[in-house]
Amino acid sequence: MKRTREPRVLFGFHAVLARLRADPKSVLEIYVDESRHDARIRDAAAQAERAGAKVHRVPAKRLDGFYGGGRHQGVVARVEIESPSHSLDEILESVQGPPLLLLLDGVTDPHNLGACLRVANAAGAHAVVAPKDRAAGISAAVSKVASGAAEATPYVMVTNLARTIDELKEREIWVVGTDERAGQPIYEASLPEAVAWVLGAEGEGMRRLTREKCDLLVRIPMAGAVASLNVSVAAGICLFDSVRRRARTQR
Repeated sequence: MKRTREPRVLFGFHAVLARLRADPKSVLEIYVDESRHDARIRDAAAQAERAGAKVHRVPAKRLDGFYGGGRHQGVVARVEIESPSHSLDEILESVQGPPLLLLLDGVTDPHNLGACLRVANAAGAHAVVAPKDRAAGISAAVSKVASGAAEATPYVMVTNLARTIDELKEREIWVVGTDERAGQPIYEASLPEAVAWVLGAEGEGMRRLTREKCDLLVRIPMAGAVASLNVSVAAGICLFDSVRRRARTQR
């Protein structure tokens, strides 16, 4: 795994402990609230020390300064930034069984990306893919919301999403987009097991070219007064629908 020189900050127990488990050598140091002596703090400090990271016990106000008063839960880590070591092709080559992917077109909000990574990890998706020009990158805020998923689920940023979709089709992966204007509800669609779900940002949706590249468009039925769902909620519905379909075929 290649690393860059400038470290970044992770905050919150889930993000810090996930990095300590996944890549302990990348953790340079952690800062913990000196007023806390509970088991969670002791466990985080002990894991950091075993990994060879420095542990600093500091006032809570200093922790607040790392993220402008964000909810750090009493623990902050400085870690080396990782550069992705695997391309999407390499990830797909290593997949055993039908691939399950989440493609995000225009999701620029870090909290939405973190939530999408979290639900993708929970559903067992093999990767989350986004275009470099219209997407949030992995940041402290993303890692915090992802609760460890940013460390466990590959996030691949591609130069050209349309070209990537064409390459997925060549691998016989169906590309299915969600669109509120689609005529077919998601639950009535006939889908294969190898699927790449495509979602756009809430309100804007997918770009025209991305929509045209999809093999199929489906809509999530809305029974209430709201017109749309948060992208991470929609991602959860789509990914877990694939999980449900796979479980049904394995019976």
